Amino acid sequence: MKKAVKIENLNHQYADGTVSLENISLEIKEGERIAILGENGAGKTTLFLHLNGSIKSSEDNVYIFGKNVKTMPISERIHKVGVFFQDPDDQLFMPTIYDDVAFGPSNMGLSQSEIKKRVKEALATVGLSGFEDRVPHHLSYGQKKRAALATVLAMKPKILVLDEPTANLDPKNRANIISLINELNRDLGITTIVAMHDVNAVSELADRVFVLNKTIVAGGSPHEVFSDNNMLKENNLEAPEVYKLFRILECYGCKCRCPPLAMTDVPDVIDSLFDETGGKVQLCKDEKTSDKVASLLSRFNYHF
Repeated sequence: MKKAVKIENLNHQYADGTVSLENISLEIKEGERIAILGENGAGKTTLFLHLNGSIKSSEDNVYIFGKNVKTMPISERIHKVGVFFQDPDDQLFMPTIYDDVAFGPSNMGLSQSEIKKRVKEALATVGLSGFEDRVPHHLSYGQKKRAALATVLAMKPKILVLDEPTANLDPKNRANIISLINELNRDLGITTIVAMHDVNAVSELADRVFVLNKTIVAGGSPHEVFSDNNMLKENNLEAPEVYKLFRILECYGCKCRCPPLAMTDVPDVIDSLFDETGGKVQLCKDEKTSDKVASLLSRFNYHF
């Protein structure tokens, strides 16, 4: 399998001397689903801007499909790596949705027929067919998110970088955007790299997780990362709510091998519990239970 992204010892600091990235090294294979977790100011956006060449490293240490981003022509960069920003208004600035979605392909020097085809396909992919003549600021927030994603998809990227894709969405639109991202990965083979604070969606969007705090402080499967309570607390991160619930249930004697990370996993986990216990799951409390719960909540950085 090809390496979609390879970064070796990447460092960055801004003009005022603020260090944003330190010794970042990671590899991402083509078709992988990756999540980057980190508190505000951890360097996620700076890292993403290195991937599409908006910020260029002074060294030859950022590669996309084996090519040095620093020397890659801009037309190739925007084709290989598409970036979907948290605020859709950052990507919707033209009079109509058609103009917004056509902007990237137009700057790639494509023919008008190809541009029209790409706009139609991108809008259909995000469920906005027929929105070509709509004015962006008249759309709902969820529609704006999907329109902004269409502007990226129109350039047919091999890698899709998404900054907080579920932020500020209602439950229905949140579920729709998660489903859409996974369809792009599954059906089109697009490598997806997601930065997010929505820990309850991480396991639905990623097979591997990196925790960033200027440098990579942890990495692994979602279960491996969310099981490290001390690391989460040190980096001001939380585990998914359903995971915390099942860990609390362990204090009452209900132990499962792999606590769920999303609500969609719960039925399978409960079925496994019944299979292992002969159809009976019992909760119990003794003199140590309260202390166990208090200790667990403390490690999860809960405040009451």
